[in-house]
Formats: sequence, structure tokens, C-alpha cells
Amino acid sequence: MTMIADNLLRVRSRIAQAALACGRTPDSIVLLAVSKKFDADAVRQAFAAGQTAFGENYIQEGVDKIAALADLPLQWHCIGPIQSNKTRLVAEHFDWVHSIDRLKTAQRLSEQRPIGKAPLQVCIQVNIDGGSNKSGVAPEAVLELARQTQGLAHLHLRGLMTIPEPAVDLDAALAVHQRARELFDALNAQGLGLDTLSMGMTGDLEAAVQSGSTMLRVGTAIFGKRD
Repeated sequence: MTMIADNLLRVRSRIAQAALACGRTPDSIVLLAVSKKFDADAVRQAFAAGQTAFGENYIQEGVDKIAALADLPLQWHCIGPIQSNKTRLVAEHFDWVHSIDRLKTAQRLSEQRPIGKAPLQVCIQVNIDGGSNKSGVAPEAVLELARQTQGLAHLHLRGLMTIPEPAVDLDAALAVHQRARELFDALNAQGLGLDTLSMGMTGDLEAAVQSGSTMLRVGTAIFGKRD
């Protein structure tokens, strides 16, 4: 067994324990392996251990890996910021985008999605804790952007994504993740029909699961520390 395969077992065990502890089923949570700064061979090792969904922060790096691994049935998620000159690459190569933070980006992605490809699955990134160095829409602006995004022909709005500042303890992590869950529920009460809450990483996945995350973005615990 490779180190990556062993790490995946540990992460899946953490997720299962966290889910069962709060009355959820482990298979209600998707594990997204964040492979940024790791090469295609690392992704192949993860795939051999049963992992099929991968997240990339850097668009050109992700596109290069997608090409190198085209022989594998993988699902690719863009989870980093998107500059206007990179929207076509994202629209052409990725399956999901978690980092929609303005209407212009959503419009370009919809317009540039190739004919014949399935709609691009997207999440709106919310700056849930007001972090000054974080991208994302203010919570009070999400509803309008969500409704505008739902009107775009080649996008399918799935939910929300958050990247809060690191929390000092479990209670602090729970508090911020629960704010995201409350926003998610409020949007669905408005009839948006969202099914994805992308929140939680290596350090706070237990708090995220307890708060209702449906998709965890885990990198370090699977691939190791990055240079």
C-alpha cells in the first residue's frame, strides 16, 4: 500500500467517525482530494486507492494534470480563484467550479462551456466569516447572485463553498460552519434547491461534518505537506 492509499484510509475513517457521531451516514459526504502542487503520479496513486474526485486551485496546473490523466475516469473541481483570462480553460476542462464570486465570472463560464458538454456544476463562494484576505460574496449578497446564476444556460448551481479563517478550537469552527449551514438552509427556503455545501478541510473536517457539510476538500491529510 502506498502512503497516499494509507492516508486515504485514515481520512475516510475520520469522516465516517465524524458522520456517525452526529447521526449522519458517511456516504452522504463526498471526499474531494485537493491535489494542487502534487503531480499526476500522486493522483494516479489516489485513484488506485479508490479516489475519483480531485480539486485544483491553480488552473493551468489543473489543466495540465487533466490532460496527463485523460485515460482515467476522474472528476475535476476548480476550487481556486478564477481570473477573467482563465474562464475559457475552466469552462472547457473542469466538471465543477466552487469559486463563483461574481456574475461576470459565471456569465463567461456559461458562454464558454463547449456545446455537447454537460452543464458546469457550480458553487458560489461565500466569505462567511468576513475574512479580509478571502475571496467570496458577502452572505447578504448571495441570494441575488444565486438567482442570476440559475438563469445561465450552461451552468447548474449546486450550492455554496466556504473557506473560513483557521479556527482556534472546535467550538469556534462549529460556530462559523453553522453560519454557512444556516445560510444554505435559508437559500433553500427561498426555493433554490441547493444540494451541496462545500466546506471543511484537513484541520476542521469534524466540525464541518457536524455542521452539515456535504463535500470536504482535503489535501494535506491525503498527499502530505506541500513545498
